Order: sequence, then C-alpha cells, then structure tokens
Amino acid sequence: MESKSSCTTILVGKKASYDGSTLMARTEDTPAGVFNEKQYIVVKPENQPKKYKSVLTGCEVDLPDNPLTYTAIPNSNKKEGEWGEAGINSLNVGMSETETITSNPLVLGADPLVDKGIGEEDYLTIVLPYIKSAREGVLRMGELLEKYGTCEMNGLGFQDENEVWWLETIGGHHFIAKRVPDDCYVVNPNQQGIDYFDFVDAFGKQENHICSKDFIDFIANNHLDLHFTKDDLKTVTNYKIRRTVGSHTDFDYSYNTCRAWFMLKYLNPHSKYEIEDFDLPWSMKPEHKISIQDIKYVLSSHYQNTKYNPYIKYGDNNEKGKYRPIGVNRTAETCITQVRGYVPDKIKGVQWVSFGSTPFNAFVPQYIMVNDTPDYLKNVTEEVNTNCMYWNNRIIAALVDAHYNSCLEHVDRYQFAVLCKSHEFLNEFDKKFIAGGVSEKFLEECNQTISDYFQKETGQLLSKVLFTASLGMKNAYARSDA
Repeated sequence: MESKSSCTTILVGKKASYDGSTLMARTEDTPAGVFNEKQYIVVKPENQPKKYKSVLTGCEVDLPDNPLTYTAIPNSNKKEGEWGEAGINSLNVGMSETETITSNPLVLGADPLVDKGIGEEDYLTIVLPYIKSAREGVLRMGELLEKYGTCEMNGLGFQDENEVWWLETIGGHHFIAKRVPDDCYVVNPNQQGIDYFDFVDAFGKQENHICSKDFIDFIANNHLDLHFTKDDLKTVTNYKIRRTVGSHTDFDYSYNTCRAWFMLKYLNPHSKYEIEDFDLPWSMKPEHKISIQDIKYVLSSHYQNTKYNPYIKYGDNNEKGKYRPIGVNRTAETCITQVRGYVPDKIKGVQWVSFGSTPFNAFVPQYIMVNDTPDYLKNVTEEVNTNCMYWNNRIIAALVDAHYNSCLEHVDRYQFAVLCKSHEFLNEFDKKFIAGGVSEKFLEECNQTISDYFQKETGQLLSKVLFTASLGMKNAYARSDA
C-alpha cells in the first residue's frame, strides 16, 4: 500500500480569517521517490458509484442513493485508486483528507489497524458527497471507522461556513474530533495533534468535542492513561489527550514539530516557542487575521530567514537542511478550500488549486458550483507536457531549485502578480453575479478566464526560468565565435 506520511495542514476559524470565511489547506506530499500526477475535477451524482471498492485494500462500502455534486483533486492515473484529497460539495461543505499522523504502541496494540479497512484513498469519495455540515462529516466518518476500520492513522478536516472540525483516527476503529475555535487557527504536521480534550462535552452536548462512543472505556480497559491522576474521565474537561494517544519519538523533532513551529512563529511572531518544543499548542489565536497569502507562505516554508534554510548562501551552513521543510520537492498538490458566508450560496465555495512544490507555484481560485473544470487543471497525462498546470509547475520547480538565487526573482514577481489578479478576479466576478442577469454558464466562464490567465502567466514564468537556468549551465563559455 502507498504510504503518504508527509503532509502539512492548516485550519482557520471564521473569526481568524481575513474575510470571515472558514479556510482549510493541506499539502499532499507523496513518499520519497514518488511523484503522482494530479487533476482538479467536478464529480456529478451520476458519476458517483453506488458500491465503492478500494483499489488498495479491497474494502467494499455500500453508498447512499443521494450523492451531492462535489469537487476533488484525485490522481489522474487510477491504478492505486482515487485519492480525492480535497473538495467542496454543492451544499458548501468542505473536506480535507488526509494528514497522516502518528500514535504509539499501546494504542495500536489495543486497536490494531485493519489491513482491509478504509484509508486516504477512499475517504473523500465515501464521505464528502453525503454530508450537509462539517459536524455531519465528523459523524459519518466516525460511523465508517467503527464499521470498516482504517488501514492507517489519519487526520481529516471538515468545514462549512460557520465551523471547522478536525478528526483524528485512533487505532483501527476509534477517533476523536474537536472544533477549531472561531478566533483561532490550527497547524498539524504528521503527528497526532489535538492536545486537550473535554470528555464532559464529548459525552454531553458535543458542542466542541466528539469521540467514539466507547472511547473512555477504550482508554481505561487498555491502560492507555499515562497521567498520574486517576480521575473519572467522564468528569474531565481538560484532558491531555496527546500524552495518551500520540507519539513520543526522536523522529518527531526533526520531521514534525519543526514544521508546526515555523507556522506558529510566522502567525504568532511574538510567541516564545522553540523549534524542538514538543508540546506546541494545537490551536492559537493569530496576532493578525490570516489571509490566502499567509497560508501560501507557511505552506511554502523551507525555513526562510533561519539558519535551517537549505538554500542559504551566506553565514554558517552547518545547520541548513537539518529539519524537514513544508515545501518539499514531492508535493503533488495543495488546495485551500474556502467557504465564504457573506455571499450567495452559489458563490460561497472557492477552491484554490496548486500543483507541485509550493515554494515555486501559485494558487488558482475556482468557483465550485460548476459542471466541469478547465482543461488546464483537469487534463493531466502521465507524459510530460506544457499544456497542463501540473507539469508546468513541476518543470519550473526543478529548474528554479537548481538555480535558486538567479531564478527566485522571477518566481517572486509571478506569485505576487497572480495573487493580486486572483483577488481582482474574485471581486469582479462576485459583483457581477450578485448584480444578477448572468448566464447559467457564468461561473464556468469565470473559472475558464482565471485558468487562461494562469496558463499564460505560468508559461511566461517557465520561459524566463528556462532562459536564466540555461545561462547558468556549467558548460557555458563566453566566446561565441571563432
């Protein structure tokens, strides 16, 4: 089975975002030495299966009869299944799956993973088309975990215009979930992240906490509680759940907590946390409201402005490359799902799509209430070509990485210009839609206009980068004639 143990997530509550929308974003990073071609599509109800079968595990799931239309960003080659990853359905409910997370031997010994269970390959397809709210996403996911079990440890995000929820699988059949506070954000690398859990709420009103029905018994019966106090967990409102179900390995310091630290430090620059602090908070109130640009920056992190930056040119180079960056070479795609509660339902959902290594790419905003997606984002082949954004971004990243200092200026200008234009497009198209009198195809036409602009700008960036990289080839020679 393919293992995807290298993604990074950020979740933003509506009062912490720049415009009052809920935001979720995650890099989908493939295993070392693997690069998966991705595409951005719309799945209509008539194309949704009635009986789903996982390619990798063979698990079969009977699906309800009333699926919604939804967006997804699956593998273009289906030999290992869909891997839908991120999308928004026609009721403006978003889902992000999955952040591969860690646990410990006590948990996995008590509730082993299920080889023939469901996993990242399957989750989006069997959950997103059937939920009407973020909370329903948690409940449906919990029911599926209880019935079928999971083959891997994962974290999943759910959002609607009001709420963002984070669910973490615990062992093969259990889970915990927590609502992101409206005025806070959450960052999550590849480790179990929820730090404190309220069992009174989870087994009562479930306003901000939900878990498996037998979760307290699961902890007690399997001696998972590592705290010295022996309180009745049904009365505990601030339980340190990470100590009980999380991992505690040296690997976490160099691979996981370092990524969380960079994001926390950027969004809360006056915080006092250090890069190897193990008990970083799960959620924080940012020092300023979080924008699309902020999310792009933190998910492109390679420890800029620190001694750990692998591209550092001056100073002490002994520490560079010490910690795992967020923006790595094998990122397949990164999406921001945005649900905007201040506009009509038809234009509430926007999916910001990008492909390839995040330090060198840009997000393409797309309205989700459409019947199809632009060819530039959808038609992705296994053969390298420059007719799709996936391959353009992969080529640009490889060239810039090898000629970083001479090419970075081109990338910076491109990223700034297209982000400005993206907001301009959305402002313009929102106003036209709200004014009324637009055609049934209006949003698809808007998406195509945005895609066409990105295709042109990305092509121009590729030309500049190729020219600059060619000048820097090691076989260059100044004398050009005899």
